[in-house]
Amino acid sequence: MVAFRSLWLLLPRPVRQLPADLAAVLVLVVATNITALAPVIRETPLRVPLGLAFVLFVPGYAFIAALFPEAGESPVSDDESTSPDSQTFVDDSDPDGWYDSIASRSGIDGIERVALSFGLSIAIVPLIGLVLNFTPWGIRLVPVVVAVSGFTLTSTAVAAGRRRALPVDERFQVPYREWYVAGRTELLEPDTRADAALNVLLAISVILAAGSVGYAVTVPADGEQFSAIYLLTEDDNGELVADDYPTEFVQGESQELIVGIDNHEHETTEYTVVVLEQEVEVVENETATSEGDTNTTVNETVVQEQRELDRFNTTIAHNERWHHEFNLEPTMTGENQRIVWLLFPGGDVPAEPSMNDTEYSVHLWVNVTES
Repeated sequence: MVAFRSLWLLLPRPVRQLPADLAAVLVLVVATNITALAPVIRETPLRVPLGLAFVLFVPGYAFIAALFPEAGESPVSDDESTSPDSQTFVDDSDPDGWYDSIASRSGIDGIERVALSFGLSIAIVPLIGLVLNFTPWGIRLVPVVVAVSGFTLTSTAVAAGRRRALPVDERFQVPYREWYVAGRTELLEPDTRADAALNVLLAISVILAAGSVGYAVTVPADGEQFSAIYLLTEDDNGELVADDYPTEFVQGESQELIVGIDNHEHETTEYTVVVLEQEVEVVENETATSEGDTNTTVNETVVQEQRELDRFNTTIAHNERWHHEFNLEPTMTGENQRIVWLLFPGGDVPAEPSMNDTEYSVHLWVNVTES
């Protein structure tokens, strides 16, 4: 307890004086950043509920708190608006005093605050994404998290400052204690047996719903499982692109390209890549149709000679990618030599690997001249 109080006193005074709801916003922003960006924690199911709250509610709530720092008043009923003690002006054109009761209200009540928080969050986050789209960072995880966090923290700071400027009795405060007392009374001290039975059914329904959502989050259904291998090069701006591959080589000289591997196997996977150079020949075969009166020409690539240039291994986590700088140096000369990269998930490689042994491969046609 003493250690906790010491840590609490280390925080800046403005942070320690934050209202409870704004402090909760601050904690949620920090927690979401950790679960979304931390290397290990971002793989846990915590990022789903925190991310939904972070996107759908928190930015709008902080913005509403900055716009309306004062405590709101609930709409008055017809009896209150026409009572002798009411200060609402009533005339013949407004027999119920409805317009004047709305005009006499200051701020917004809790229900309106929550509803506007959802609506504004749905409007604010896409606008932030639209702005990021025209920046060098683009719409990616880190820029979006940082931008939404910055907007939320700025709104929270403005809301805290505006609340402190108001008298204490006029500041908005979330009525936690009133909610607790009302909920405890409703659940534990029902008026009738029917109310007690409904409370039990409600509690069971909430538990089942929470359990279903928790199971769906913690045990997601496996999607399609696959891997991918591809080639990239670096352009003049230093960006990796799938273009401008080296195709002209001199025997004994190498050129660099990037080999990329993506893992979508829903588990950490060990990969082996085998690099082959092949001298191939395209053979035309004629096949007869089912009627037997016409022939169709089919081109078939036949490997005349094959050599293994290199092989390397790597281990990649699920939903991660890996780039490997590879220096390609063909040894066989001639035109239209085929360089093949074969990807074997699990590390099991046949004694004489070929393109028929794996469904993941990429190739490059090159011309190699003698030095």
